[in-house]
Parts: sequence; structure tokens; C-alpha cells
Amino acid sequence: MSSAATGGPGGAVGDEDRVMRPVTGPTTDVPGVPAVPLVRAVDPAPGAELPEPTEVPLLNVANLLTLTRLVLVPVFLLALFTGGGHHTGWRLIAFAVFVIASITDHVDGRLARKHGLITDFGKIVDPIADKALTGAALVGLSVLAELPWWITIVIAVREVGVTLLRFWVIRHGVIPASRGGKLKTLTQVFAIGAFLLPLPGWLVPVAWISMGAAVVLTVVTGVDYVLRAVRLRARGLRALAP
Repeated sequence: MSSAATGGPGGAVGDEDRVMRPVTGPTTDVPGVPAVPLVRAVDPAPGAELPEPTEVPLLNVANLLTLTRLVLVPVFLLALFTGGGHHTGWRLIAFAVFVIASITDHVDGRLARKHGLITDFGKIVDPIADKALTGAALVGLSVLAELPWWITIVIAVREVGVTLLRFWVIRHGVIPASRGGKLKTLTQVFAIGAFLLPLPGWLVPVAWISMGAAVVLTVVTGVDYVLRAVRLRARGLRALAP
């Protein structure tokens, strides 16, 4: 890259490198308004350091929503098992808590992207919160004998494995969620919600079909994540090699 493009010695300084400084000279002259020096953009002196970009605070609204989702997990389990796990009113409460917690997953990610609140903490804790919520729901439904244990185990192994992979490659980078992963999460949420609701008999097949789709997407996206993690680690090791 040329010095002109980087604003180095002898090169032009872009607008993003300019700083606003008060300068002597003309002042505002509006009746009723105190006279203040005019401010104009000036090029920084050679070798001068520009202000560092503001760091994103750890306790921002997106991360707080993520933590809220973690807090709602035991609340959800309490509602699910109250009344023996088959009380209609408590099942509806458990469904409502599950839906609210799931909505925070969409909201916190959207806020983080829109307002520049993305942090490494959020990238790591957000998927953990998701897995804690879905895992608690699947285990709870299996304990109540409403969902086969093999489905819970397949999904749990994939989710725990992906979490371990995140830590395995965290030194080299963070793998963002793919479209397939987002679809997997959406399908899981829909399927679990269907199982939580006291559905009439004619709607039960909908719950089973959606859960089957969730299992397939869980396995496929899990394999894709393993491949992406291996490639990321390989690139990182090559970059570190002398």
C-alpha cells in the first residue's frame, strides 16, 4: 500500500485522519450568542498519535440480554417440572419463559450489530447461553419421557462439541454463525416449543416432523463447523510459523 493511501510521510491524509482543533481567528458573531472560536479540520502533525477508538464496554445491553437468557434457564426448568411436568398451566408458563429467552437471542445479536456492541465475551457466551437453554429443554422433555433420549444426546453432543471447538480455535479467531446454524437454531426452538405446548392430537405430528428436521440440521451444521474450525486452526498455525 502506498504512503499516500496510508497517510504516511509524504502522503495525503484522508478525512478520517483529520482532527478538529480550535484555531485563532474569526469567531461567531451572532447577536445573543457568545463569541467562540471557529473550529476547522487540520492535518495532524507528523508523527502525532491519533486518538484510539473507543472500546466497547463489556457490560452493554447486548451482553446483559445474553446473561438474562442464562438466568432464565433455571426459571424455565422450575416451571417445566412444577406440577409433575404435566400441569397445563405450568407448561404454558414454561413455554412462555422459553419463548422470551429465545427472543433475547435474536434481540441481543441485532443490537450488537446495529450499535457496534460486538465483544469477544458476547461471541463466546451467547452460544453457550443458547445451548444451555435448548439443552435444559431437551433434557427436561426426556426426563418427562416425552422425547427419546437419543435425540437429546445427539443434539447435546453436537452442541457441546461445537463449544469445545470454539475454545480450541479461539487463539486463531472466532467462527461466526452460518446461515445453516441460524436455521438449525430456529428449527430447534420451534420444535422444542411445539413439544412444550399441550397440543391436540392432530398437531402432534407437526412437533415430531419439526424435531426430525432439527436433528438433521444439527448433525449437518455440526460437521460443517468441524471443517471450518480445522481450516481456521490450520491458517492460524501457518501464520504463526516462522
